[in-house]
Formats: sequence, C-alpha cells, structure tokens
Amino acid sequence: MSSSNTPIGIFDSGAGGISVLKELVTILPNESFIYFADSANCPYGPKQPEKIIELSNCITKFLLDKGCKTIVVACNTATAAAIDFLRGNYNVPFIGMEPAIKPASLNTKTKSIGVLATAGTFKGRLYIETSRKFASDVNVCYQVGEGLVELVESGMANSEESENLLRKYIEPMLDCNIDHIVLGCTHYPFLRPVLEKIIPKSITIIDPAPAVARQTEKVLKENGLLSATKNLPSIELFSSGSSRILKFLMEENIQLTARTSIKYVDGISACNA
Repeated sequence: MSSSNTPIGIFDSGAGGISVLKELVTILPNESFIYFADSANCPYGPKQPEKIIELSNCITKFLLDKGCKTIVVACNTATAAAIDFLRGNYNVPFIGMEPAIKPASLNTKTKSIGVLATAGTFKGRLYIETSRKFASDVNVCYQVGEGLVELVESGMANSEESENLLRKYIEPMLDCNIDHIVLGCTHYPFLRPVLEKIIPKSITIIDPAPAVARQTEKVLKENGLLSATKNLPSIELFSSGSSRILKFLMEENIQLTARTSIKYVDGISACNA
C-alpha cells in the first residue's frame, strides 16, 4: 500500500474532472494531486468501451508510476466502461463517478427527472443498475449531450453556442415536467451558469462532484491513507494535448492557497493511442 503522504491521482477525458478536483481541494486541503487530462483523445463519449478501457489502463499505469495512493476516475464515461476492469487489475482504491439518479429519484415531487449525460454513461452498468433500483417508478427524461464536452474543452462554456445547444437538449425535459436535472458528465458543471438561465429556479441541478469528494475522503480514512502531516500541497496537471483549458478552468474555479505549488505539463502520452 502506498504511503499516506503520496498524491491522489485523478483522470478524465479532458478538463471536465477539474469540477471534481475543485471539490477535492476543498475537502482535502492537505493532500497533493496529480491530474491527467487525456485531451488528445477527448471526448470519450462516442468511443467503444474496449478503447476506453485501453486508455484508462494506460493512464492508471502513468499515475501509479507517479506514486499515486488512490485514483479518482473523474469521468462518467470512463467510470462506466473501465472502473470494474481497473479495480480487478490494480491493488489501489478507485473512486468513480456515481450516476446521481438516486438523490434525484428519491427527492422528486413531480415523479419526473432529467438526466444529461454522454452516450457511454447511459450504456454503463452503474447507470442501468441505479436506474432500475431507484428510478423504476420515476419518469426519466434522458438526453445525450452531444457536442457539450467539445464546447467546454474549447473554452466556450458560456457562449451563445452553448446556450443554443443546451436549450435544444433541455426544453424536451421541461415538457416532461422535471423538477431535478442530473449532470452526468464532469464537464457539465461548467455549463451551469448557462443552464440556470434556461431552467426555472424550481428545478434542482444535481452535480455529483461533492459526493465523489466525500467518498474519496471516506475511502482514504478507511485505508489509512489520509495525509499524515500538513505537507505543502502540490498539484501537477498533465495533458496528452494542450493544458490551456486546464489553466483557464483552474484559475476560474479553484481558489488555491499560497502554500500550494502548481505545475502544468503538455503533450504527455500515457498510451501510444
């Protein structure tokens, strides 16, 4: 088992996992993090599960070579396709993105909820099992958010293009009388300001990132892996493409203390893919 003072690994198909890192930094301020954005292969949503497993496996090896004590799969599509494989092949804790259908289904008053996610997430075991268990008596109005990841990755989350595309996806959900909308991709929280312009204030937006951060803290405690000392925390961000959007989202969304060192590295290939 890794030392408690080694970093936490995080990976995503791109920069979406910064929404999870934001919550992790808040709840675990003494921890260091290594983030891998597979921007060269983004988006994962349309890819076959076998390809996502291959990419996730390479990234996991990269993070473990960096000494990571646990790995957060901060990508709904990668969680759906690869987390069972990763847990079966590596002896470190993995925390994935849980489909937040449960809280939406348990709290809906209209018995109708919306889920915005990638095609890969909707096909995953976790989504299917959670839907069957908790949403059997609820109308689930779901929508594949095709094109939204690309807009976030291009720095256009708050653009007119984003608003037009979101309206196309959300208006059918409003016709279904939803009172909760689940964000089923880690890129989508960055669209929240635009989303809030489109939907009534009575509709609750559910972002699973805070729950994932709490689960990470719980897993670290259970495995004796919480940082034992108040180290000077560091954050290293690696990208298989450009780190431009990583820098932008970090600066816009994460308040780092002067104690935290941060480093960006571009063009790192975890896989020869």
